[in-house]
Amino acid sequence: MPAFRTVIFDCDSTLSAIEGIEELAVGHRAEIARLTDLAMQGAIPLEEVYGRRLDLIRPSRADVDRVAALYVARLVPGATAVVRGLISAGVGVYILSGGLAPAVRFVGRHLGIGESNIAAVDVHFDGSGRYAGFDVDSPLARSGGKRRWVESRVDLVRPILLIGDGATDLEARPAVDRFAAFTGVVRRELVVAAADYVVEGPTLDPVLGLALSGVLPSPR
Repeated sequence: MPAFRTVIFDCDSTLSAIEGIEELAVGHRAEIARLTDLAMQGAIPLEEVYGRRLDLIRPSRADVDRVAALYVARLVPGATAVVRGLISAGVGVYILSGGLAPAVRFVGRHLGIGESNIAAVDVHFDGSGRYAGFDVDSPLARSGGKRRWVESRVDLVRPILLIGDGATDLEARPAVDRFAAFTGVVRRELVVAAADYVVEGPTLDPVLGLALSGVLPSPR
């Protein structure tokens, strides 16, 4: 029996080495990166920056498709093997992300994760593929949303392990059994200090052993 029956991954800077919203930014990259970092550090609520970033970028359907392909091209080493190893062992694998749903679902399909196990923020386009807004009611577009999502999913089998890099992931810690901070892309000391485990990277390979045995070489 695996030590953790459910493993939930963040997408940006965890499964993939990019921040999708920053790749969409083009001419606003510095401002988008600043806002994203403030939210991931927990310095400002996510809901204060989510809509502002998209209003600056106004990504088209083609833009989001480009980022979807980039997510896959920049998968963190070990991501594919770990996810497929977990699925083979009977572990429920999920992606829980504040990223844009079409791109995050593309990553999930590539990794073999069913669409019902993927949660992200829906984005809307008009008939010409131009940006027409996002799901403002999504809990994943605001602080504390990942915790609320986990708590709402009564079908999740415990024990649950959550893997992520940012403050929005850490906020879900009370709803799961253990939280692992992945630092292979970016290291945020506030998140590391509060984690049950720290997966230093650059690969996600240790997550497979952790999920199956409950043991990580350097547990906190």
